[in-house]
Amino acid sequence: MLFRTALPLFLLASPANSLANFGGRLNIQGAQSVNFWKLKTLPKVAAVRVGASPSDLASSSSLAASFPEYTFTQPLDHFFNTTNATFEQHYWLNTRHYTPGTGAPVIVIDGGEDDGPDRLPYLDTGIADILASATGGIALVLEHRYYGQSVGVSDFSTDSLRWLNNKQALEDSANFMRSVKFPGIDEDMTAPNTPWIYYGGSYAGARSAHMKVLYPDIVYGSLASSAVTHAALSNWEYMDVIRLAADPVCSANLVRSIEVVDSLLQNPQTHNLVKGLFNLTGLESDQDFVSEILQDPLGSWQNKNWDPAVNDPSFDEFCNALNGNTSTVADTNKTVDLPGDVKVNIALLNYAKYVRDNIVSSCPTDSGATVEECFGTNDASRYQATDLSQEWRLWTFQVCTQWGYFTTAPPSEDTPAIISRLIDLDYLHKICIQAFPPGKYFTVPSLPDIASVNVLGSFDIAADRLAFIDGQIDPWRPDTPHSQYYAKPRPDTIIRPFKLIPGAVHHWDENGLANHSAEPPEIKAIHEQEVAFVQTWLKDFQKP
Repeated sequence: MLFRTALPLFLLASPANSLANFGGRLNIQGAQSVNFWKLKTLPKVAAVRVGASPSDLASSSSLAASFPEYTFTQPLDHFFNTTNATFEQHYWLNTRHYTPGTGAPVIVIDGGEDDGPDRLPYLDTGIADILASATGGIALVLEHRYYGQSVGVSDFSTDSLRWLNNKQALEDSANFMRSVKFPGIDEDMTAPNTPWIYYGGSYAGARSAHMKVLYPDIVYGSLASSAVTHAALSNWEYMDVIRLAADPVCSANLVRSIEVVDSLLQNPQTHNLVKGLFNLTGLESDQDFVSEILQDPLGSWQNKNWDPAVNDPSFDEFCNALNGNTSTVADTNKTVDLPGDVKVNIALLNYAKYVRDNIVSSCPTDSGATVEECFGTNDASRYQATDLSQEWRLWTFQVCTQWGYFTTAPPSEDTPAIISRLIDLDYLHKICIQAFPPGKYFTVPSLPDIASVNVLGSFDIAADRLAFIDGQIDPWRPDTPHSQYYAKPRPDTIIRPFKLIPGAVHHWDENGLANHSAEPPEIKAIHEQEVAFVQTWLKDFQKP
């Protein structure tokens, strides 16, 4: 997921519990996302972050008992001797297909911005098991530093998070690959003596690509799925993909509703009226108001999945509610009269009802809370708790320091918008100032250092035995080498696979079924192609 923006990338949700999706992986960034997380996640200690995948819910808790969990000691600082502290990096092994003495590979699933156990479905029936089965290899999930149980600090303050960056986390993987001794495995499986195949999806997909270009001596091959290799300050394209790919009536209703909301907010005579439709008159900031109504369910688009058992239907359910009795695009222009000779489109009333019923209702006003306390973002003190339960701080810190992805409205008025044009970079970025005041040893940059990511290749990143797999209607596609906005076309070859899955959203190749023959044709096809090119790569492997 990226969470998400990528807070990473999924919980199954219906409108009744749609707040469970904290941003999704690499999803919508900003203080409002944290408000949502606090309302739904913190009280239940649900540990939901940006960047998880749709099958995270499938059965990760029961699967944890199926795959042994081990730890590997890592230095907190690989490079600069700022501390002698270490932490235990957790990993889970699948050896069910392992054939000793055959030169079989090790298949790694990068945990990305999520707990390791949430990746276990991929180790059981997903891409890791598929590749291990085809090659006789070992498969594993490797948890990312600071996430899950792989934590080596006492709090998540600005100073304590200063070792949470791309360079340190990539070296974790490299150190693991060079040095790990798998319990119960007698032969040397370290790189480069054994071929290691690295897989990641979303943020972890970018990591997979980066591992291949930075450590070509130990990463024999990489599969980078929905790999956000281009970091950006503004990520307006995310919503534009949804606008273009969604049901046309729903998309038209969204565009028209947002136009009307923005117009009514600008008029002092109708300003409070439009907020009242959503039961949000008490919300002081207009930006908080418009960000609150977009947080969910628009971010749930990326939670769509081909497998009905793990698909999140929230976006489609929202569209059904929004469309109501507007069955054609022409119907979206129909209006109703409100007091004061105010005319609004019918869909806006449906939108307001959805938000009242499924979002505003999550605010515990019966316990004395106000909508300002639930959805306001101006009080910085609300974002400065740093204990280890504040897991939202992790991906947010990475966003604020290196990755960006603030989901703003389109920069051009000529591009229709499905989110308010009041949503700008300054508003979304203020969480970085609020949550991460300067520490004694580290100060968050004034803006994310996206150049530190993009210098590794951005849209043009490429290497032999580096595969890119993307979804045609993934809202994160604009930040990948398959970007329909910015990237150059490139050929699809065995040595440099370049796959676009028709009709797919976010890393749809990562999960699978126990019976792979029952998968949809496009998923079965991509899995077969991945097996084919990995097997071909392995034929050329030679020990150094």
